[in-house]
Formats: sequence, C-alpha cells, structure tokens
Amino acid sequence: MLTIHTAPLLRTRWDGAPVPEGAVVVSGDRIEAVGTLDEAVGRFPAARVRRWPGTLGPALVHDGPLPDAPSPRERVYAVMRTGAAAVVARHVSEPALRDAARRSGLRVLDAAGTPALAPGARADLTVLGDTGECLATVLAGRVLHRRR
Repeated sequence: MLTIHTAPLLRTRWDGAPVPEGAVVVSGDRIEAVGTLDEAVGRFPAARVRRWPGTLGPALVHDGPLPDAPSPRERVYAVMRTGAAAVVARHVSEPALRDAARRSGLRVLDAAGTPALAPGARADLTVLGDTGECLATVLAGRVLHRRR
C-alpha cells in the first residue's frame, strides 16, 4: 500500500532548505518519491495521505548511550521516541540490546552519518514539532512511535 506522509515543512536533509507542503511517498519499507504534496498526489492519486503537524524529515541517528529503562526493549523504544531509527554500534554492545534493536527494526550503524530522504532509501522518517520534540517516528515504513 502506498502512503504519502506530508507536513507543513519537509526537509530531505536536516541541514538542507525546507520544502513547504512537502511529501514523502512510501511503498512498503522504501521511499518511492520525495517532493511537494501536489506532486505526490498527482503521481499517486490512490495513495493514502497521512498528514503530520510540524516538520517531516529523515529519522535521526542516536549517537550516545541508550536511555536507562527496565528492559532492552524499553531502552530501544526510548530511542525511537527521540525520532531516531538508527543507533551507533558502540552504544549497543550488549547482546540483549542488539537483539532488541534488530527485532524492532532499529538499525545499528558502524558510525553516525547524515541521513537523507531519497527514492529507493529505507523509509525511516521523523516528525518534529515546533520546539524540536519528536511527534512521530517511522521505521521502514511503519509508524512505531506517535505522540498523542
């Protein structure tokens, strides 16, 4: 199923210029297209449209110790609540923590990089509010965190 994720502002890279009324078209776990909402709806008229407040952009990479929590699963989820879809490997050296990351879909990377939204890339997205708080995290096309 195709889903168009849209927000008042889109950033294909967090250090790039914002695109007003931007959209990311997601098919399964991949990005199909990136552009304006009008372009996305014109190209994919049958797609479901999910409207988010704030700024839509690439999911973040968590480069630090994972937050404390009672279980590895809860530590991984705490990272997702920050808008991250990946962690740096040196911070998840415990086997139980790596397993929880793998099961959730959280990627474990050798080093932090600068994520970007582009066709063909894994659909890892985040939505940030006006004060920088994470409103939603999408991992591989699935909404895994949404602030109520």
